[in-house]
Amino acid sequence: MNAALAGSVTVTTPDTRYEIRIDSGLFGRASTWQDLPTSAQAVIVSNPTVDALYGDALAAAIAPHHRQVSRVLLPDGEAYKTWGSLNLVFDHLLAHGCDRKTVLYALGGGVVGDMAGFAAATYMRGVPFVQVPTTLLAQVDSSVGGKTAINHPLGKNMIGAFYQPARVVCDLDTLATLPARELAAGLAEVIKYGPIADMAFFDWLERSLDALLARDRAALAHAVKRSCEIKAAVVGEDERESGLRAILNFGHTFGHAIEAGQGYGAWLHGEAVGCGMVLATALSAELGLVPATFVDRLTRLVKRAGLPVQPPVMPAERWLELMRVDKKAEAGAIRFVVIETPGRAALRSAPDETVLHVIQRHSAPPCAGQGVGSGAAA
Repeated sequence: MNAALAGSVTVTTPDTRYEIRIDSGLFGRASTWQDLPTSAQAVIVSNPTVDALYGDALAAAIAPHHRQVSRVLLPDGEAYKTWGSLNLVFDHLLAHGCDRKTVLYALGGGVVGDMAGFAAATYMRGVPFVQVPTTLLAQVDSSVGGKTAINHPLGKNMIGAFYQPARVVCDLDTLATLPARELAAGLAEVIKYGPIADMAFFDWLERSLDALLARDRAALAHAVKRSCEIKAAVVGEDERESGLRAILNFGHTFGHAIEAGQGYGAWLHGEAVGCGMVLATALSAELGLVPATFVDRLTRLVKRAGLPVQPPVMPAERWLELMRVDKKAEAGAIRFVVIETPGRAALRSAPDETVLHVIQRHSAPPCAGQGVGSGAAA
C-alpha cells in the first residue's frame, strides 16, 4: 500500500509507532483512514477558514469508521492559542457525551494541531487523535513528534504535553490553497533541517527553492518527506526533549521572543523562526563556530524564501526577559541552539552582551518595516 505513496515515514518512540503519509489525494483514498482507532464518535477540530475548504471532505472520508462525526471550530490564528479556545474543545466533547474512545482529528495548521493534540492528551486523561495538517509548517514540523501546547502571555508553548498521534496525514493538495505568506512561513521550518542535520538537503533547497515557491508537487513531496525523516529520527532518540531533540528548536529562542514581544500573530511562527535562524547562525559565528560566509549563505536563502531577516526593535532587557521564558533555559540561563559546524547543531549558553550585540547588529532602524505582511492563516 505504501509503495504508491509519494512518501511515508515511520515515527518510533519507546511507547508508540505511527506513520506519516505524504501524497496528493489522500483525503479521497479509503486506505488513508484504515487501521486507525474506530469509535462511535469522532470530532474534527478545525477553524472556519480550513473547515470551509476541507471539512466536508474529511468528514466524508472518516464517516465509515464512526457512527457520528461532529466538528468544533476554533478562532483562527496564533493569538487564540489559549485556555479559552482549548475549553471550546472540552465544552464540545462534554456536551456531546464523548467517551474515552472518541477520536479527535486535527484539521488545520500548527495552532489547530497543537490545541487538538493537547485536548486529546488531557480529555479523560487521553483519547486517540489523528493529525491532518493543511499547512507546510504543520506538515514538516508541528504535526510530527507529539508536542502539544497552548501559549501563555509570558511565553510561547509553555503549557502542554507530549502526546503522540495515531497517524499524520499530509495531503499535499491542501498546500495549493495556502496563502503565499503561509507557504513562506512553512519554508522556514524546512530550511532549519539543513544546518542542524543535513547539508546535502540544504544544498538541494538552494537549488530547488524556486520550485518550492511555485508549489511544484515533486519538490514539495521531497521537502516534506526529508523534513519528516529528520524529525522522526530525532524524536525517536529523544521523545521528551531531554537532549538531542532540542536541536529542532534552531532559531526558536529568538523566534519565540519575537512572537511574544510583538504580540502573538503579528509575526507568523515561521517568519519569527526564519529571522531567529539568521540570529542563531550569527551568534554561532560570533562564538567562533561557523564562518561569516555561512551566515551570509543562510541569510540569502531565508530572504529568498520571502522571510524577514531583520528582528524587530525591542529594548535589550525585553529581549533577555522574553528569552529567559524558554523551555531550554536552565536556572535563568538562556541556552541557544547553535551551529557547531554546518550540518551539526548543539545547545550552548552565550554571554548576554554577545547575544545583544548580534541582535543590535542585525536589527532594522526603528522606522523600517520588517517585511511581515498580513494574511489569514489556512
